[in-house]
Amino acid sequence: MSEIILRKYHGVGNDYLIFDPKKNDVVLNERLIRQLCRRNIGVGADGILYGPVMEDKKIKVRIFNPDGSEAEKSGNGIRIFSRYLKDAGYVKERQYYLTTKAGETLVTFLDDAGSCMRVDMGYAVFEAEQIPALGFEGEVVGESIFFCDNFYNATCVSMGNPNCVIMLERVDREKALHLGPYVENAKYFPNRINMQLCQIVDEKNIQVEIYERGAGYTFASGTGACAAAAASHRLGLVEDAVTVHMHGGDLFIEFEKDGRIFMTGPVVYIGKITVAEQFFA
Repeated sequence: MSEIILRKYHGVGNDYLIFDPKKNDVVLNERLIRQLCRRNIGVGADGILYGPVMEDKKIKVRIFNPDGSEAEKSGNGIRIFSRYLKDAGYVKERQYYLTTKAGETLVTFLDDAGSCMRVDMGYAVFEAEQIPALGFEGEVVGESIFFCDNFYNATCVSMGNPNCVIMLERVDREKALHLGPYVENAKYFPNRINMQLCQIVDEKNIQVEIYERGAGYTFASGTGACAAAAASHRLGLVEDAVTVHMHGGDLFIEFEKDGRIFMTGPVVYIGKITVAEQFFA
């Protein structure tokens, strides 16, 4: 096995490793993903972005969680991978389409460096069948759902991946760490689910704490920010433009008249990482 070359970026504290198959001979598997993502005895990351992979002349990225499972979509991951594609010279246009497991996404670079992007995140879907959420009919909006020790005001949202937004008067990291595992693995969600604890600050701002499926507590999430904003918007609690404040930073979410959601946020390049062959011995 030869050494591995990685690039590391973060989007508002949500950090990913880029594994480019064109620059590595090593086969990426579940065991390797787990090893690389471990923070104390590995490189450390909230996930791995594998690509670019070309399919039918389209640029595709595969998104892996730290436990080795594959995610359908990641808002921060899309921005991070787009920045890498620009840095590596794969993409030179101001706009381009990136394909994930959930489909195509339009990305617009807002500066020459690619440090800030506006991403078309598509539409929020609240139908139980599309989440999926068992035991519910129609939209799962403002439902009283039992988790762990209590009933919570919950709205389930698909942003291409499953999310459960719980509305609270106050959110914090400790509550997310306590409740997150119960929500992620609740019997209602056969594919598990991402959890967002959401506090309405005012009509233009919400505070969110994130617990992600396959990753645990994270500083931020792009799809999670969109899900929390979409749930708040659907409940009539925020306006058509809202700033989502998370532990790692802020994302700006906009709703078009037809319901389409756009996310704007930064990406920071951390560096190039060479992983020694002995690490996997």
